[in-house]
Amino acid sequence: MAQKGVQLDRETFSCSICLDLLKDPVTIPCGHSYCMKCMKCHWDGEDERKIPSCPQCRQTFTLRPVLVKNTMLAALVEELKKTGLQAAPADHCYAGPEDVACDFCTGRKLKAFKSCLVCVASYCEKHLRRHYEVAPLKKHKLVEPSNKLQENICSRHNEVMKMFCRTDQQCICYLCSVDEHKGHDTVSAAAERTERQRELEVSRQDIQQRIQDRQKDVKVLQQEVEAINRSADKAVEDSQKIFSQLICLMEERSSEVKRQVRSQQEAEVSRVKELQEKLEQEITELKRKDAELKQLSHTEDHNQFLHNCPSLSPLSGPTDSSSIHIRPLRSFEDMTAAVSAVRDKLQDVLRDKWTNVSLTVTEVDVLLSAAPPEPKTRAGFLKYSREITLDPNTAYTQLLLSEGNRKATLMRKRQSYSDHPDRFTKLCQVLSRESLTGRCYWEVEWRGDGVCLAVAYKNISRGESWKESVFGSNDKSWALDCYNNSYKFLYNDVQTPVSGPLSSRVGVYLDHSAGILSFYSVSETMTLLHRVQTTFTQPLYAGLWFVFDGDSAEFCKLQQSEVV
Repeated sequence: MAQKGVQLDRETFSCSICLDLLKDPVTIPCGHSYCMKCMKCHWDGEDERKIPSCPQCRQTFTLRPVLVKNTMLAALVEELKKTGLQAAPADHCYAGPEDVACDFCTGRKLKAFKSCLVCVASYCEKHLRRHYEVAPLKKHKLVEPSNKLQENICSRHNEVMKMFCRTDQQCICYLCSVDEHKGHDTVSAAAERTERQRELEVSRQDIQQRIQDRQKDVKVLQQEVEAINRSADKAVEDSQKIFSQLICLMEERSSEVKRQVRSQQEAEVSRVKELQEKLEQEITELKRKDAELKQLSHTEDHNQFLHNCPSLSPLSGPTDSSSIHIRPLRSFEDMTAAVSAVRDKLQDVLRDKWTNVSLTVTEVDVLLSAAPPEPKTRAGFLKYSREITLDPNTAYTQLLLSEGNRKATLMRKRQSYSDHPDRFTKLCQVLSRESLTGRCYWEVEWRGDGVCLAVAYKNISRGESWKESVFGSNDKSWALDCYNNSYKFLYNDVQTPVSGPLSSRVGVYLDHSAGILSFYSVSETMTLLHRVQTTFTQPLYAGLWFVFDGDSAEFCKLQQSEVV
């Protein structure tokens, strides 16, 4: 009752306009009291044409009352302040539609400060004091304000649900545990919470560990991005320098050709003009002589004619016709042909080498996740099929290439190949024209006693050293030997027996960036023969190695829609 009285006193001595304790209280004729300032502002804010009224009872006054401070009420308010009466809470302290309201406030309710799980009620700061002061209430469980307290009450027994049924996985009250949940695995809600909390902590530790791992991965990727940017910037800068040097060299050669042509042009023009001047002088002399002869021929006096004939000057000898013969301008044509030949050679070099440059650039790859899994079906492999042709410049002289250079056959007779530094000179081997990077798949159909299928780096030796040249005997090549009705895998001079169904068609799958090389026996089904997991440092080239005359192998034309 004392608490209710205090609450009543505070409301009684509060201004209904500002909701705070009265300051300089005034009482208007209707009996209601307000702060002097609040009342003046209220009446000042009203339309002058309206009659003054009381904000609470709406009583009107003919004349605006004179506001005089109520000294008794003012003294009473000051005295009440000394006894502990506090100012009314600010407007933001009252509970709104979205807030949890105090269950014990009367009138306009304040926001709840805490909720009690035992009392199943919410309290403002004032009404919560007893939970801090009264010994039995101090043991109650206080939580943040909640609108869901009623969910803790059993709808059947109207009791607080302090138990948990593990059998039905639901919260229950004590009466439920001895009634419809009798015989079930029941524990206290606190015990179940402890168990679940332990599991939650384990899950959190796992999540936090994964967060740390992912943060490390992000840091690694950030470093990789920085490394890629630095490497790309340097590559662009260096390549621009190289191309600038090439451009400068071409410009120098262009200037030199231009200078030579202009010099030759000047010499030839000078020679022609010299001859031209001689001819013009000869023409002038001949015209003068012709005029003299014409004049003499018109002389009527015979004696005068005969007298003047001996005095005519003799003609000079004619200019040698061979010296004025116009020769074809072969020197300029030859120079143009020579420059064209240089251009064609440069184009050939750029065309042959540019593929490697482009593929090297496209090989820059950051694996943000695990590499795509190897296909499981032949249709999956065919998505990565590559058409492969053999390079005649690498073929051993007794290998005959046919079918558009897709097929090689070992012959007894030497073929008419020209010398080339890429040619295998001691081993019956040949490499593909295409370099292989990224993900590739191809199939080889072989006939005869067998064949050795390989992939190798371009710089594998072509010399006489067996170990450095033969596929599978060094660290620059990997090979599958398909001889004697059996398989063997060869690498760095180590032979590994391989089991699997023998087939005249073998599929090869390469994932260059992931370092995967797989060989498959292809028939009605595909059977994995051998898989290699390594790191490839250069583009690879497909290769074939023969031993017996008449043996052949052909790189098959594959269609993605093809099905075995």
